[in-house]
Amino acid sequence: MRLLLASKSPARLSTLKNAGITPLVRVAGIDEPRVLHELRESRSDSLTPCQQVTALASAKRNAIIAELSSPDSLIDEDGADELLVIGCDSMLEIHGHMLGKPHAPEVARQRICQMRGTRATLWTGHALTRMALRRSDHSYTKIGEIERCASTHVLFSEMSDAEIDAYVESGEPLHVAGSFTIDGLSGPFVAGVEGDPHAVVGISLPLLREMARELGVFWPDLWDWRRRAPSATPLSPIDVK
Repeated sequence: MRLLLASKSPARLSTLKNAGITPLVRVAGIDEPRVLHELRESRSDSLTPCQQVTALASAKRNAIIAELSSPDSLIDEDGADELLVIGCDSMLEIHGHMLGKPHAPEVARQRICQMRGTRATLWTGHALTRMALRRSDHSYTKIGEIERCASTHVLFSEMSDAEIDAYVESGEPLHVAGSFTIDGLSGPFVAGVEGDPHAVVGISLPLLREMARELGVFWPDLWDWRRRAPSATPLSPIDVK
């Protein structure tokens, strides 16, 4: 059993490694604005924050699953017999608006000016699929999947214009949801967190554990030391028809 992270986020990767899990990583290149646009077009009602981040997380996961469903798609040199594929995406809700990555310095600065001294909600969608290796063609097939979201309230400190300019100049806020990171340069400007602090980094470990359990996975089986233990009994590929 291996965990596969469908994300290029170094913060998510680091969070998992600190929890004893070194995941396989595959980056899913999706057009996030297009995903949300198509979702809005398909609905008659407005989208909730949870629906938006879950849709983005599902799109990332599904892109990787499509690759794994092809013949001879062994994911690593060991040919993992089972996979848990996790896609995540985060957005910051502030003053009723959902904010993703700013990309441009002027956008990041404007957003951070709005954030200082206020309280916002960081939403993170999680899309998890359990897959098994086919004997016949070495592709992977779904066993089950589940989607959930986590929300965490973040209290931002007051920041001076000079501090904001320096932070934007660092480049860090340009490519992260909400234009801030709790585990980076903006950590000193986060005054408090209400809820799971892991979710602020972009992946909620307690929620992921619950989701894995719902799919029949024992969380400690994902720990590196258990997987690599000499006494561990190797898994055999499931004969999925």
